[in-house]
Amino acid sequence: MALLNFRKKVEAPVAVNSDIESFLKDFSIEVMPRTAEKVEDFPALLPEGTRVYVAHIEGTPIEDLVATAARLNADGYKVMPHFPARIIKDRATLADWIARYQGEADVKQALLLAGGVTAPHGDFSDSMQLMETGLFDAAGFTNLHVAGHPEGNRDIDVKGGRLRVDEALKWKNEFQTRTDAKMAIATQFAFEAQPIIEWADSLKHAGITLPIHIGIAGPAKLQTLIKFAIACGVGPSLKVLQKRAMDVTKLLLPYEPDDVVTALAAHKAAHPEFNVSHVHFFPLGGIKTNATWAQTHGGMSAVPAKAS
Repeated sequence: MALLNFRKKVEAPVAVNSDIESFLKDFSIEVMPRTAEKVEDFPALLPEGTRVYVAHIEGTPIEDLVATAARLNADGYKVMPHFPARIIKDRATLADWIARYQGEADVKQALLLAGGVTAPHGDFSDSMQLMETGLFDAAGFTNLHVAGHPEGNRDIDVKGGRLRVDEALKWKNEFQTRTDAKMAIATQFAFEAQPIIEWADSLKHAGITLPIHIGIAGPAKLQTLIKFAIACGVGPSLKVLQKRAMDVTKLLLPYEPDDVVTALAAHKAAHPEFNVSHVHFFPLGGIKTNATWAQTHGGMSAVPAKAS
């Protein structure tokens, strides 16, 4: 009887799509203190200079957020903490947070948003009020990003439309023109390219010139994504996940953002003036998993050799 010859299969390298590689250039990613704690070595996962947002979830001590920002800054990353208006008590609290981030973590940029709570905890209810304090300008912040919602936001427009959301973006666009602020829109994630393209085009037609950093959900279990999508108010493109959940052969397989990223990258290549300028990842399945996907698709060329 012949002996079976078991040999390790040598996998051919995955060909990188040049459109996707270009589209993923200078991507950003979001972390929380509790997820950052699980990462032993950020430089082994993310290119130096990557913009890393530090998400501020209600109840997280400011000390933990600042410590996470300081660690990331020491590792060579551009740190952009969240400032959620509705959980900031007053002007003094806002000034204290800005001073802590700046003094302990050398932070020079911020994502300003209303926040995920319904009732304000203090004096602020939206990001425009934070901008009007002038505290970020006085502290020398060079970049202010604001939230965008390609599929609407029921916290702002209860009926699911975009009237109030778009009016707020027009105000923020005008704020940039009358100040020295360098601004961009960082969006909620979506799972289908066409609604994103239509939304981005509609902003341009409305005279909103802020560049868009489009939110993309990183690889994750399907059940995890559906849970987050419902909680975050993701709209029409949620049907992409629901359709996948109905296919038993795909139910247990992890979701990966290949389809939406490929379609957006192709659109950007065909329309260079497309106002989506960057990709912003939500690593719902883990930072390492998301970083590995980005590396495989050409978005990690600056990662040190030890990460390969």
